[in-house]
Amino acid sequence: MNPVKNVKLSVIVPAYNEEKTIAQILTVLLHQKNIYEILVVNDASKDKTEQRAKSVHDKRIRVFSHKTNKGKGGAILTGLAEAKGNYILIQDADMEYNPREIATLLAPIQEGRAEVVYGSRFYGAHTNMFYWHYLGNKFLNFVVNILYNTTLSDMETCYKVVPTQMLRELNLQETDFRIEPEMTCKMIKRGVRILEVPISYMGRTYEEGKKITWVDGIKALQTILYNRVMG
Repeated sequence: MNPVKNVKLSVIVPAYNEEKTIAQILTVLLHQKNIYEILVVNDASKDKTEQRAKSVHDKRIRVFSHKTNKGKGGAILTGLAEAKGNYILIQDADMEYNPREIATLLAPIQEGRAEVVYGSRFYGAHTNMFYWHYLGNKFLNFVVNILYNTTLSDMETCYKVVPTQMLRELNLQETDFRIEPEMTCKMIKRGVRILEVPISYMGRTYEEGKKITWVDGIKALQTILYNRVMG
């Protein structure tokens, strides 16, 4: 792999009822290097998410709004269709993932050591990670590693840096949280080698707006199995 010195990062920010944090996360993103554009996808929020996103004025920010809620995957697909940069990063609209660590994910790509980079929450410092979520993530990773002969520690991580063209060629279909394992499984089947780097993680509670549940874990397992057999 050759070094990629000119990384133009398109950051997709799926947002559903995130009025408390969206402006803050956008402000921090704008101060990071290599941010070519930020694509906020307001997924039919019922609060002031859209207004708060539009209150952060910068020519690199574009805001799109769904009339009906399509799920995290649907928001990512909207952003992917509009992206103009050569690499994609997904950024949740809350403060669980720290944009100041984006440089850590980009370094292996810029140095020519990796094509795709994942930020692993389990290799870095973390807090407020629910025990049952921790076990669920470990189990799903175990299944992926067994079925796809790999050694990932955090395939469900939000922080994935992937070439835009590659992500489009995966023909992603899932419109909810299942898009995370779908990305991973399809890339592994294509022979893509994924490099993991440590990132920190500041998990929030359901009272603070966390949305993923055990039901999403079951759906993720179904997606993993489907893509192994049929994908």
